[in-house]
Amino acid sequence: MPLHKYAPKMWEALKLKQGIYARLPQHYLRQLQEKCPPSAVHWKPLGVKYRANPKNRQRERVQDVPIPVYYPPESQTGLWGGEGWVTGFRYANNDKLSNRLKKCWKPQLFQKDLYSEILDHKFKITVTALTLDLIDAAYGFDFYILKTPKEDLNSKLGMDLKRAMLLRLARKDSELYPADPEKREKVYNKYKQFVIPEEEAEWVGLNLEEAVEKQRLLEQKDPVPLFLTCVEELVQEFATQKLTEPEVVEKKP
Repeated sequence: MPLHKYAPKMWEALKLKQGIYARLPQHYLRQLQEKCPPSAVHWKPLGVKYRANPKNRQRERVQDVPIPVYYPPESQTGLWGGEGWVTGFRYANNDKLSNRLKKCWKPQLFQKDLYSEILDHKFKITVTALTLDLIDAAYGFDFYILKTPKEDLNSKLGMDLKRAMLLRLARKDSELYPADPEKREKVYNKYKQFVIPEEEAEWVGLNLEEAVEKQRLLEQKDPVPLFLTCVEELVQEFATQKLTEPEVVEKKP
């Protein structure tokens, strides 16, 4: 499909309909196409289209315009809870008559040890104060990772942890506390609402490049040359013909 015939904005959508991209699992393609806006972190949405003006009490239209947030690469290796860098302006010496100066607000980061009950491992992760509050609100680290959608996690580390947890739950008998059956049943029953098939859990959190490489390995990256396939088919054909030919018995004079 020649992409130059279409607008550049359509290239990403059209790319998924051809080649190896079209052979990716349907549940993964559906996950890529379902894009929801992240929850508001640095601003409070009004939630209404119209409101009364506080001065003249006239009805006026309002819009919820999100604040642009920049997420540095370091945010993908930690759990920032949706926080990022916000750029704006400030007045010098808090004087509104003075010139405005550029300023960048950055979240305060902490190194915390977080324990995963499913993975039975303690991780040292860079977090923000908001992340700790969200973990407490979710009643645990594992619940926070499993409940939070990818748009709100906004972290490669978070999605990798989610994939590892889902795979551990899907492979319950072999990987979830193999030496302690009582503990295994207790942990599994606690998080069984998040269990999905192993075939789907393997693709959770993979970006497009990782998914394409995984699909390429599943399809055998180095295919068998065509001439070898033809030779094998020809040999099988000869063998079939030899078996079906009737044997001619020569009569002695």
